[in-house]
Amino acid sequence: MIKYFKPKIIYLILALTFINGQSYASFAGSFLRMGSSARSMAMGSAFTAEIDPGFAAYHNPASMVFLERRQLGFSHHLLPLDRRFTATNFSIPLPPTASLGVAWISAGVDKIDGRTGAGQHTQYLSTSEDAFMVSFAQQLFPWFSAGINVKILRHQLPINEVDLSGKGIGMDFGIFVKTNSGANLAFMIQDLNSRYQWKTDKIFEKGKVYAEQFPTIYRLGTTLQYNEFYVTADGGILMNASETVGYTVRLGTEYQYLDNYYFRAGLGNRRMSVGVGLDWSFIKENNARLDYAFVFENPAGAAHIFTYAISF
Repeated sequence: MIKYFKPKIIYLILALTFINGQSYASFAGSFLRMGSSARSMAMGSAFTAEIDPGFAAYHNPASMVFLERRQLGFSHHLLPLDRRFTATNFSIPLPPTASLGVAWISAGVDKIDGRTGAGQHTQYLSTSEDAFMVSFAQQLFPWFSAGINVKILRHQLPINEVDLSGKGIGMDFGIFVKTNSGANLAFMIQDLNSRYQWKTDKIFEKGKVYAEQFPTIYRLGTTLQYNEFYVTADGGILMNASETVGYTVRLGTEYQYLDNYYFRAGLGNRRMSVGVGLDWSFIKENNARLDYAFVFENPAGAAHIFTYAISF
């Protein structure tokens, strides 16, 4: 009975991940739902309740207070279809019980073939999306914290030889419960009232102001140690105003070999992934981490993610 039940659970997770994932991919702000660090993406991005060195605020700003030192992280994604994605994050403790962070997340598509109405090539175009993020977290109890991200958003589109820009702001809010056993619990609201505001008078004779709302994501996550495997999991619901547009189920695992090597696998955000990691000494012992993730995204293909994080 147990042997039969486990595959059924796996099939259910696959179905929820791939079927429901299709329903919200086209909504605004998709670059903020792609993932960030190689470690998190190798584990299905199921990091709502995980403390990710170098990128803690991205997954849940409340987790920053449990980082004991300053963190600096760089992430670069090698993506198919001429897409690009980079993320940079810096966070610092504010004694005795708070933390502050800043981040820049950038994504876009290059080499877009521009053509006239007659089909004649004109030039190669690019589009980009950027989020500049300021994070703050406060530890309210030794085991409980709350945090917030404030994001300045910008989307640039080339239309009729005019660079049309959408601008806006958004927020994330999270709470985090850290236990001594490692079975952390967390809740996150992502893209609360996030939106782009477009002024279309540059491309239309009777242009107007148009607001493009991001879907709001409500996520609940946990982590636990199962024998020699560290497991992360979360589930979420995506809302567009009062309409439910999708669900997420994400799951990841990590196996530590000796003291410095990690092997990972995960499923989430319509993608299957594997990865490896290495802790090494840069200035102090084991204060730096180099991670790699191989992510297969159907139908786009394979992506390679590299992350370097250092604490000091």
